[in-house]
Amino acid sequence: MAILDILTLPDDALKQVSEPVTDFDDALRAFIADLEETRVNGPAAVGIAAPQVGCFKRVVIIDCSTTRKPVPNHGYMVLVNPEITHWEGYEMGREGCLSVPDYTGNVIRATRIHLVAKDPYGEPLEFDMEGYEARAAQHEIDHLDGMLFVDRVVSRRTDLFKRKVYQKGGKSK
Repeated sequence: MAILDILTLPDDALKQVSEPVTDFDDALRAFIADLEETRVNGPAAVGIAAPQVGCFKRVVIIDCSTTRKPVPNHGYMVLVNPEITHWEGYEMGREGCLSVPDYTGNVIRATRIHLVAKDPYGEPLEFDMEGYEARAAQHEIDHLDGMLFVDRVVSRRTDLFKRKVYQKGGKSK
């Protein structure tokens, strides 16, 4: 496994729309292992999307099981070609991102979603998500469409905040 370089704002590649995965092969699974290695080595990220490391395929990893405050979640998930098929309710919440390391921001997201995807072997998956996990999924899927949370803040003047401390592996950097 390898730790991949994370693209950061203002890299224009982060605006690229990703292509659907068509080959569910060993190369895909090796890439997913590298992507996970990169996520866990980074600063306390619950999710990562393939475009963040310069691979423009529709792959995200989400794991909300280790958050400081327990939240309803499905544990570790690899979602290939994820698609949100239902949204419900809306609320504002603070988000951060590996690709925007210096800022956090308030973003309005759906509170409940229904999501369909494939696993790394091409088998179908379906999830009903709520709260923080639903927010994380929406955030990561935005990366697949070339969007960052800073594109969704209502006002960059009042809803974008300079990050004071960014922890790497649970410790201050």
